[in-house]
Amino acid sequence: MSASSNSNWDRRTVLRAAMGLAAAGGLAACGSNTGRGSGGSGDGLVQYFHAYGEAGVEQAVKRYAKAYKETSVTTQWITGNNFEQKLFAALLTKNAPDVFEFHPQIQLIKSGQVADLTDIIEPVKSDFNQADIKSHTVDGKIYGVRMIDDPQFFFYRPSLFEKAKVEVPTTLEELIEAAAKLKTGKVKGAYLGNDLTPVQHSLIWSAGADTLTADNKPAFNTDAVADGLKQLRGLFTSGDLLLDAPADWWDPSAFTQGLTAIQWCGMWAMPAMQEALGDDIGVFPFPKVGSAGKESVYNGGWSMFVNAKGKNVEAAKEYVKWLWIDQKEYQEDFATSYGFHIPPRTSLAESASKLKSGLPAEGVKLFNEFGHFDNIGWTQAMIAAFNDVMANSVRKDGDPKAQLAACEKKVSTELQKLFG
Repeated sequence: MSASSNSNWDRRTVLRAAMGLAAAGGLAACGSNTGRGSGGSGDGLVQYFHAYGEAGVEQAVKRYAKAYKETSVTTQWITGNNFEQKLFAALLTKNAPDVFEFHPQIQLIKSGQVADLTDIIEPVKSDFNQADIKSHTVDGKIYGVRMIDDPQFFFYRPSLFEKAKVEVPTTLEELIEAAAKLKTGKVKGAYLGNDLTPVQHSLIWSAGADTLTADNKPAFNTDAVADGLKQLRGLFTSGDLLLDAPADWWDPSAFTQGLTAIQWCGMWAMPAMQEALGDDIGVFPFPKVGSAGKESVYNGGWSMFVNAKGKNVEAAKEYVKWLWIDQKEYQEDFATSYGFHIPPRTSLAESASKLKSGLPAEGVKLFNEFGHFDNIGWTQAMIAAFNDVMANSVRKDGDPKAQLAACEKKVSTELQKLFG
C-alpha cells in the first residue's frame, strides 16, 4: 500500500533510515506531542500506522481494532510525510505505542526495541511465506509479523507497445531501446522514480549479484552491476526518461495520467491503474543485466512489531496474535480490498479470489518466479551508501567501479559494527 499521495520521496527508505537512527540512539525525541491523549503505558493499547494512500484502509484498521474484546485499542493514523519522525520520537518517550508497523531492521533487534514474537508465530510458521519468516529472523528468533507482501515491477501500456512495435523487454538494453521508441512529444518512454533509487536493489539482483552474502559480506561490487549502472546513466541522459514527476514512483499517477508508457511501481496500485486504464496494463520484472543476470522482482511490504520497552508487552503480543495470526478474514481483507497485496500466509495467498486472474494473477506469478526479499542485515546505512552510488554514477556520471568500491568500504565498516 502506498503512503499519502502528497509525499514525494521513497517512503520505505526514509522510514528505514529513521529506524536505523532511532535504534542506534541517534534520533532525538521531538517532544511528547504524538497526537494522542495518553501513552501506551496507560489502559488499553495504542498502535501506530502510517497513512496509506488507498481509500478505506484507515477505517478497516480501526474496525479490526474495535472488534478486539480483550482491551481497547487506539489507532494513531499518522498523516503527512513525517510518520517516521513521530513514531520514533514517540518510541523514546512514555507515550510510545505498544504496537507499530514497520519493516524488518536488525538495529531494532540489537537495541532491544522490538519483542521476540517466536512463541506466537511458531504454531503457524509453516503457513507463512518462508522468505518472510527468514527476513524477520535473527539467531533463531522471529521479530515481527508480516502483514502484506508488496512486489514491485514495471507497468506498461500494451496499446502503446503495439503502436510503437515494441516487445516486452527482457534485458536492460531492450528496456532502454523500448523507452526510446515509446517516447513521443507528450509521453516519456519510462519512469524509474524521481531519483532512480527505487530500482537499485533490482539492478543488483538482475545483474546476478546480491546485497550481501550468506555470511554477511558485501556481494554487489561486480562488473555486471557496474555495467548496469553505465546503462542506466545512458538512459538518464537520453531524454527518454521521465524525471521530476509530480508524485514519486509509489503513486501511479504518472502512468495513469499518460506521462509515461512504462512505470516502476508496486502491486498495490493495480486497482487505481485499472480504474483509469481498464485492461490496457501489463507488468514485467526488472530485466536481466548482462549474460549471467536474471530478471528480478523486489518484494517489499509491511510488518507489525511489538514495542519491547513498553509496559503492555504481553497484552500487545496477544493483540498482534489475534489480529495478524488468528483473524484470517481481516488479513485477507487488508491485503485485497484496498489495493492489491499478497497475503504472507500461504493458505490465504492460495485462496484470495481477487488475485486469481488477470493482472493481479500475473503479479503473483512474477512474485513467485523472480521475487527477492529484504535482507535484515542490509541496514539503512548500507542503503544510503548505495543511494550514493546511484547518485554519483547515474545522475552525476562518476565511475561506477570507483563508486561501488567506495560503497563496499562503507558497507564493510557497517557489517563489522553489526557482526564483528
